[in-house]
Amino acid sequence: MDGTHLFELVIAMFLAIIALHYLAHRLGLPPSVALLTGGAALAFVPGLPAIEVDPELVLVIFLPPLLFDGAWSIAVDRLKRHMFGIASLAVGAVFFTTVVVAVVTHVLMPSLPWAGCAALGAIVSPPDAVSARAILERVNLPRRLQILLEGESLLNDASGLVLFRFAVAAATTGAFSATNAAGTFILLAAGGAIVGCVVGYAWVKLVRKLHDDYLMIAATTLMCWIAYLLGEQLHVSGVIATVTAGLIASWYQHTVMSAATRMRGTSFWTVLVFLMEAMVFILIGLSLRDIVERGGGFGALLETMALPALAILVTIVVARFVWIFASDVAIELAHRTGLARSVPMGTGAATVLSWAGVRGVVTLALALSLPDAFPGRDFILVIAFAVIMGTVLLQGTTLGAVISWAGLRGTEAEGAPMTMSQAEAAMAQVQFAKVKSLAFDTDGNLIHPQLLRRYEHRATAIIDYAQRTEDYVPMLHAHFDVVLEAVAVGRTELIRLRRAGQIDDETLRELERDLDLEELSAISAKA
Repeated sequence: MDGTHLFELVIAMFLAIIALHYLAHRLGLPPSVALLTGGAALAFVPGLPAIEVDPELVLVIFLPPLLFDGAWSIAVDRLKRHMFGIASLAVGAVFFTTVVVAVVTHVLMPSLPWAGCAALGAIVSPPDAVSARAILERVNLPRRLQILLEGESLLNDASGLVLFRFAVAAATTGAFSATNAAGTFILLAAGGAIVGCVVGYAWVKLVRKLHDDYLMIAATTLMCWIAYLLGEQLHVSGVIATVTAGLIASWYQHTVMSAATRMRGTSFWTVLVFLMEAMVFILIGLSLRDIVERGGGFGALLETMALPALAILVTIVVARFVWIFASDVAIELAHRTGLARSVPMGTGAATVLSWAGVRGVVTLALALSLPDAFPGRDFILVIAFAVIMGTVLLQGTTLGAVISWAGLRGTEAEGAPMTMSQAEAAMAQVQFAKVKSLAFDTDGNLIHPQLLRRYEHRATAIIDYAQRTEDYVPMLHAHFDVVLEAVAVGRTELIRLRRAGQIDDETLRELERDLDLEELSAISAKA
């Protein structure tokens, strides 16, 4: 396929993404399900060239920005507070699932060497960051569950990659040491964290010297790939390096970036991540054609692979349930005996957390990266794809129902001494004090009376609102509904004036930008 046809194919995939997202919205389906099944259907369109996915290239292109975006948006304080639980999922659950899947696979396929069974376990054990993001965007979970899923998706790929590489090496050399594997994992994680710190602080120094919004946004965009590639070049964890760099950038972005830079960067980054996430699911679906052809067709695959695939899919789900419920029981025992302050999640929350283990691009990329001579490669590839399809189609579509069954809903920030309205009141008081100190000249004459009245009224109103939030919510909704109506009328008038030739394009854009900011502010306040 030449460059022109490749570019045409990419544009066609973007158009398919828009159409499939729209279809998912109309049908009430998770977008990941529509994209995955749509990509699988497109793979068999007559005349469409076969898509050969380079696993290393897929990981390098898609994984760093998606990991970086997750680290950028995650709550660092809650990440630290729940690090033990996150590590239990990202490391403990991955190792446990790998072992269980390896044992079940060996029972199903005695001819497959233990190293091949372990490789399959490592491939399918880590839930996917992209799939987790696609799920979390559509559900409203308690903060504890949300941070556990977000943190797990950021770190578990490192565990899966290390286990996978050791399994491949064991199959090649015939030697394996659990002690060496554990030591290597610690070194890779520590090395990745160091690389991430270096890249993150280098970004902080660079952005402080740049005085152009677009240069800052470009530097931030490139940062994720720099951290990942540098980590891989130094033979440490590129995943941990990217996540660490993203956490540092997230912490400092409030002080090194202007408001305009953040708004423009957020808009650019949102579109970029949207396209990348969608492209990942499309590519997974498109890879079905090659898998079916290697397996001898749908009939042969169903006859020979259906039962093993179903057994391993059930094993993955059950293993996650066992690990999470056992961990919750251990937490309850430790809490009762006074050994830990953490409280158990309970049956409902543990069930939702267990059911949220959806697999995706990392699983497929690892399976495709197996050497051609690797024992049981075709079997592993088919099982990996079946696991992705099964978890996305089954768990991705039913997670909302499981959450409803469990009676879970989002809550205020846990452990925070202030609510959002209380924090806003504290901010308004400080602002009023500052305006009051600047409202008078050196002779004591009031020079900014309107500003003083405005900030005094705002501080008083916000404090009153913080004390009587429930009484004010209906009035505030009605207030901002009027604001939004006024913005809409103002925008219509601006367009009329431009169409009539009474104002030029520059005036239209400047005044429309003010209306856009006012509209966004009203929508945010109403929410």
